[in-house]
Amino acid sequence: MSDEEIQTLNRPQAARTALPQPLPAPATPQPAWLGPVLLVGIVLAALNLRPAITSLGALFEETRTGLGMSGTVAGLITSVPALCFAVFGVTAPRLSRRFGPAAVVCAGMAAVAAGLLIRPFAHNAAGFLAASALTLAGIALTNVLLPVIVKRWFPDRVGTMTGLYSMALAAGTSLAAAATVPMTQALGGSWRTGLLMWAFLAVAAVVPWLAIAAAARKEKAAAAAGSKGPALRADTGPRVVRSRTAWALACYFGLQATGAYITMGWLPQIFRDAGVSAGTAGILLAVTMVMGVPLAFVIPRLAGRMRNQGPIAVVLGLFGLAGYLGLYFAPAAGAWAWVLLLGVSNCAFPLVITMIGLRAKTPAGVVKLSAFAQSTGYLISIPGPLLIGALYQHSGGWDLPLALMAGLLVPQIALGLLAGRDRTIEDECGMRD
Repeated sequence: MSDEEIQTLNRPQAARTALPQPLPAPATPQPAWLGPVLLVGIVLAALNLRPAITSLGALFEETRTGLGMSGTVAGLITSVPALCFAVFGVTAPRLSRRFGPAAVVCAGMAAVAAGLLIRPFAHNAAGFLAASALTLAGIALTNVLLPVIVKRWFPDRVGTMTGLYSMALAAGTSLAAAATVPMTQALGGSWRTGLLMWAFLAVAAVVPWLAIAAAARKEKAAAAAGSKGPALRADTGPRVVRSRTAWALACYFGLQATGAYITMGWLPQIFRDAGVSAGTAGILLAVTMVMGVPLAFVIPRLAGRMRNQGPIAVVLGLFGLAGYLGLYFAPAAGAWAWVLLLGVSNCAFPLVITMIGLRAKTPAGVVKLSAFAQSTGYLISIPGPLLIGALYQHSGGWDLPLALMAGLLVPQIALGLLAGRDRTIEDECGMRD
C-alpha cells in the first residue's frame, strides 16, 4: 500500500468528518512477522537516540583530557547535537521520498552504529567530532522519521506507539547517563571503552530494520506493479510553512528542547552551588530523566484520545513553573520535589511528538511536519544553554537564569495551546483528502 493510500484513523475530529469511504485492501498482504519486528525495531531505534550524547556527557572530562581538546572545541562539541539535529533533519523528507522511510531509518541506525564504533578510536578532536557528526546525522534522520513510521504502519495507534518509543527513548537516555561511568570502571576505566560499549546496542538496532526495509521495498514494488493508473507522486503534501499550527508546533518543540537541554546541562551545577554534593546532584538529575520513562508512555496515549491536547501542555508548563520557583527560593531544601516537578515538565517532548502525528492526515504530511517542527525547533534551542551560562557567569548566581528559565515557560504554554487545537496542516493549507 502506498503512503498516499493510507489514511489516518486517529486524526482530529474535524478531519474525521471528511473521511472518504473505507480504503481498499492492500495490494499484497503484509507478512505476519512484520508487526512484531516493527515493534522491536521501533523500540531499539528509540533506545539509541540519546546514549551517544548522554554517555559522552558522563565521560566528557576524561574524553576532553584524553584528546587534548581546547575549551573552544569542547564547547563546540556540546553544541553539535542540536545543530546536527536541525541540519540533517531537514534532509529526511527528500530521503524518505527517494528511498522510503524504513530504508532511511535503517541507514540512520547504521550511521549511528558506525559513528559509535569509530569515535572511541579517534586520536584527535577533529576525528572525534567527525565520528560524532556521523552518529548525530543518523539520530537526526531517525528522530524525524519514527513518527512517520508510526503513522504509516500503526495509523490507529499513534498515541500508544508514540508512547512506546518515547518511553524507550527516555529509558535509553537515563540508562546511558547512569550506567556509563560504573560500566567504564568495571571494564578497566578507559573512556574509550566506556564510549565503545554503546555501539553494540546500535548494531543490534540495525538488524530488524534490514528486514523491515526489505519488506517495505517488496510492498512498494508490488503496489507499483498492480497500479493501473499513473503513479501518484510520493512528495505530495502540504506546504507546512503556510500553516500556523506547524509554526506553533515548531516553536513549542524549540522551547521544550531548550528547557530539556538547560536541565541536562545546568541542573547539577544549580544544586552544587546550593551546597548539595556532586554525587547527590548527579542522582537528582537522573531522577529528573527517569521520570520521563513511565510518563512518556502515559502522556501520548492520553493525548491520542483527546481532540485538543492544549490542556496537557498547560499542565506540564505549570509543573515546570513550580519546579523553577522552588529552585529559586529553596534549591537544596526541596531538591527532591523540584526534580520531580521538572521531570514531569520535561515530558513535553513525547507530547509534541504525538501532536506531530495528530496534526497531519497522511504520512506525506507527517514527514514534512516532523522535519519542519524538529529542525526549526532544534535551531531555536541552540542559544538557550549558552545564554543561561552567560547569565550565570555575568550575575554570579542563579536568580537571573532561573527567572529566564521560568519566563520561557509562559510562551511555551501559549504555543502548546495553539499547537494542540483540533485541526490539521492540510486543512490550514487548503488541501483536500
